[in-house]
Amino acid sequence: MPLVRGKLNIIYEDKDVLVIDKPAGVKADDFEKRVHRLDKDTSGILLIAKNDESLNFFQKQFKERKIIKKYLALVEGKIKESQGRIETLIGRAPKDRRKQKVYLPFEPKAKGKRKAISEFKVLTHLRQGFDRQERYYTLVEVLPKTGRKHQIRCHFAFLGHPIAGDKLYGFKNQLCPKGLSRQFLHASYLEIKLPDSKVKIFCSDLSKDLKEVLKNLKTHPV
Repeated sequence: MPLVRGKLNIIYEDKDVLVIDKPAGVKADDFEKRVHRLDKDTSGILLIAKNDESLNFFQKQFKERKIIKKYLALVEGKIKESQGRIETLIGRAPKDRRKQKVYLPFEPKAKGKRKAISEFKVLTHLRQGFDRQERYYTLVEVLPKTGRKHQIRCHFAFLGHPIAGDKLYGFKNQLCPKGLSRQFLHASYLEIKLPDSKVKIFCSDLSKDLKEVLKNLKTHPV
């Protein structure tokens, strides 16, 4: 896909890299030499290499887990712990080839599946509605230590707290918070070394649609 700059929110650019604030609805796969992937309905920071040398340079950092990524996610229900670590194996779901599935090491089908690690910190608890109609949510900051496909979405569904608005991994008949039309997942932070050896930090504020969703919710104690 050619880079139509007038339609991109560019966070940073030099001769080696272009960092954009990807809107929801745009496929990361459409960009040539993308260094990593974001799901179509996930917004936020996307790193695009401008030449083969820088592509190899960045991919090596991702492979060696030398980069730091952070995401903001709104998940269903109350997570009572202030922080946590999810460490499992992940592989393709046999009953739905679109999805990934968590496998535990002792399972017979776990052989050959890849390790996936996500750490998270609870930022706030929220609710919508009143009395018996109340629904609860938790806003979390997630630090994926590995980069498996659908890792965050799969991990939080495994915990029983799927990402709000996630039609693929959510509960059957899962209701969305008011105003949410896609999964509430945003790539908000990226720290990486550039080919010139400088370490750069890139940040992205929540997109307008996700900010509106939070405005419609009320804070709630655990």
